[in-house]
Amino acid sequence: MTAVDLQPGVPTPAQQRTEGESRGFLGVIKANYDLLVAPIIVIIGLIVMVAYVGSQTLDTIEERALEPANVFGQLGQHLLLTVYSTVLVLIIAVPLGILLSRPSARRVQGAVLALGGFAQALPPFGVLLLLGFWEFGVRSAVIGLTLAALLPVLRNTVVGLQQVDQSLIEAARGMGMSARQTLFSVEIPLAVPVIVAGLRVALVLNVGTATLATYIGAGGLGELVQQALRLNRINLLFVSGAIIAAVALLVDWLAGVAERAIVARSG
Repeated sequence: MTAVDLQPGVPTPAQQRTEGESRGFLGVIKANYDLLVAPIIVIIGLIVMVAYVGSQTLDTIEERALEPANVFGQLGQHLLLTVYSTVLVLIIAVPLGILLSRPSARRVQGAVLALGGFAQALPPFGVLLLLGFWEFGVRSAVIGLTLAALLPVLRNTVVGLQQVDQSLIEAARGMGMSARQTLFSVEIPLAVPVIVAGLRVALVLNVGTATLATYIGAGGLGELVQQALRLNRINLLFVSGAIIAAVALLVDWLAGVAERAIVARSG
């Protein structure tokens, strides 16, 4: 036996590898069976959609609109809009939230969060149209989506950092850590689960709001919806709505798995 084997309570290297694997993507799903609900709903929904479309007689307009190349092209545009805006939200909201959580910024914290709440309360469609008058295209859509999803990440960053146990911060400072070291080594790691929860909300908001980006020439799955409404094609409207709902559910599911994995690892 090795020294590790003789020490009770100390995991062996094999046990450590098993624990590491259990914390991975599949391990989180095995430990949280409720995470299987969303993929099952998406699969059943897509099967129903395909069966419904297969039972209908589509005209040439609907056939062209539902060609895989066209649908996947618009799906790619939709996902790019979501990714660009979410990355921009992280770049803006997390550093700003860190600054607002500092004691020296408490006076302006309420005003900045109120301003963020006002930005989120604005109708996304109206904001996108206003930005469209400034510039027609992807850049305006990304700015509009960023404004719509900024508050959840900003607020959760502030709340997550403020909820860190003060005794842990004092202990870190007592060990000789600087304020900067304490922030990056203690406060932010403990606040990450709360920040990720805000990011999950922002992702779902961006997926839904990105549907409106088509009205300012940014593409996305909203093109299918707009075409269905303009040409009064119910079948096309049903399919486009089902695809958008499936994408939103899958993105929320992936974010939920990541959130639980981070919480399990930090816990």
